[in-house]
Amino acid sequence: MTSTERELEDQLIAKLQDLKNTHRADIRDRAALEQNSREKFQDLNRVEFTESEFQRLLEETTTPDEFAADKALRSVNAFTRDVGTLLNHTLVNTDDWCKSTLEVVSQLRINTGCSHHRYDVPLFINGVPVTQIALKTFGINARRAIEQIDEYTNDPGNGYARTRLCFVQLFIASNRYSKYYFVNNNARHFAFNAAERFPPDHEHAKPDNSKVLGLNDFADAFLAKCTLGHTISRYMILVASEQILPMVCPCKAHAAKQIADCIHQSGDNGNIWYTHRQRRDPYLLKSLHPYQRQPRHRELPLRRGPHGRPPRPAPLKHAAFRLPLVPREKTKRRNQSKPFTRM
Repeated sequence: MTSTERELEDQLIAKLQDLKNTHRADIRDRAALEQNSREKFQDLNRVEFTESEFQRLLEETTTPDEFAADKALRSVNAFTRDVGTLLNHTLVNTDDWCKSTLEVVSQLRINTGCSHHRYDVPLFINGVPVTQIALKTFGINARRAIEQIDEYTNDPGNGYARTRLCFVQLFIASNRYSKYYFVNNNARHFAFNAAERFPPDHEHAKPDNSKVLGLNDFADAFLAKCTLGHTISRYMILVASEQILPMVCPCKAHAAKQIADCIHQSGDNGNIWYTHRQRRDPYLLKSLHPYQRQPRHRELPLRRGPHGRPPRPAPLKHAAFRLPLVPREKTKRRNQSKPFTRM
């Protein structure tokens, strides 16, 4: 690493510390990574694990399938302890990602049986690595960092398949001014385009669709504690039919946030308007589903029913952006024979 890259890394870490990220200079290798993950896991789930239980937990949760890891990160999982009891646990605070601890690590070295890699600036949420930042100097194109990430992911026995790095959701490549970010997916979806030789990536933009220039401005707009948690939990959608994790582009993410702000401020319904040349975006609608399950903005006095039980709560008013179901047209089959009747 050149001195310029070291200075760029130090400036980014200082900026992330201002955004309420904790710098963990003691995490440098795989052993320290797993020990930190164990401490955060036990604090979140209020449980104490033995050494054998934690090793079994690592074996069960570490998987080379990125979609399975993405699903486990967002759901409640079950684990059987040594005494035979069943423990339901989560890896992060799925109810409120803002309440999870955010940590930043620099120059993390992961050595497996087949590969020896070094990662510039990983970001942890509750001890789970969810974002990997690759930095280059200004004279080197940021696309070179994307190529390096692709080489790491395609290397047999890499850390993304055999360690806690399997939970990485986002890759960020930057050379101080150019910044690209893209989602970690399975090999069939995480592949370079034959024409452009790069995976589908995004450049972060403001609500007026102007690009965010500068690494510090990008950190303020994208890497803040709650912003990063909302991006992973709301604007990255699990598609089980295709085993893929697509991401909502910045303009649609800003549109979803404005609808959510309308819901929180006024308590009215949110609507999405489409022109005759636009089509409905299922990913945008999916990103708004968490707001349909939120509690009411004002509490009403509890009324008892005829049998002394509280009445069933009324449906939420925040479901105005649900699309109506259009019934399919019934078509007659050709050469449809009449049913056989016994004489």
